[in-house]
Amino acid sequence: MAFKSGFVNIVGNPNVGKSTLMNILVGERLSIITAKSQTTRHRIMGVVTTDDYQIVYSDTPGVLKPIYKLQESMLKYSESALEDADVILYITDVLETRTKNMFFLDMVKRLTCPIILIINKIDLSTQEKVDEMIAEWKNLIPTAEIYPVSAMHKFNTEKIMDRIVSLLPENPPYFEKDRLTDKPERFFVSEIIRENILTLYDKEIPYSVEVQVETFKEEEDIIRIGSVINVIRDSQKGIIIGKGGAALKKLGSMARKEIEAFFGKKIFLQIFVKVCKDWRDNTGRLRGFGYEV
Repeated sequence: MAFKSGFVNIVGNPNVGKSTLMNILVGERLSIITAKSQTTRHRIMGVVTTDDYQIVYSDTPGVLKPIYKLQESMLKYSESALEDADVILYITDVLETRTKNMFFLDMVKRLTCPIILIINKIDLSTQEKVDEMIAEWKNLIPTAEIYPVSAMHKFNTEKIMDRIVSLLPENPPYFEKDRLTDKPERFFVSEIIRENILTLYDKEIPYSVEVQVETFKEEEDIIRIGSVINVIRDSQKGIIIGKGGAALKKLGSMARKEIEAFFGKKIFLQIFVKVCKDWRDNTGRLRGFGYEV
């Protein structure tokens, strides 16, 4: 049997479970997951390789109408995922309005590649309502194959994987066999820190920060990491640090433990906080942070 490989790109609105499904399909925790919207800011690839096939998954930011340049960059990642896909996974769930962000849905409808439409979180609905949703989505995207799924409980996820493999074109592998992702180690450190910010802080704080890893020195028994949390106002810097540095200490402790689990090695983590006003609308800053603008 000829070897198969292809790009399987995951798109959809915020908070429908794209990152959860990506991590399940890849079998590794590559994308951060929280209950807050706009958790994913970059396009993150995860590679699955066997003796017979290679699947290059892409998790993308939730689709939104951009207000500032950071969100414009996020939307570009989602739109670019439509251009180079061999298979599209369009993720929705039982809670969202079917016609939300129709401008993007119209782009999906015009695709000629296979579309797998996944209705996630069916554990939060009834069979009758799920059946109604399937009919509505079939009317919206007639070419799509529709699968009801509970990513949280891994219900129907194996069927998705089997169907993806069957749809892959015959190609040689794009990446070497042991490659897991296209992102460097520093990226995952910054994402782990940002995930903990999303968990620990409320209101506008998580959406106003960007984490940079400035130093990453791997020694025989330890990795020494120096990082910076950029915020847009002085008041946010105070909130991140907390009274007597208590909040920042808690954040650092939580992030360090997760980074140690990720790398399987002892971590020495330093976190500093600085004000970087209007970074979300500054093209130079965004490029420095790794965004395509």
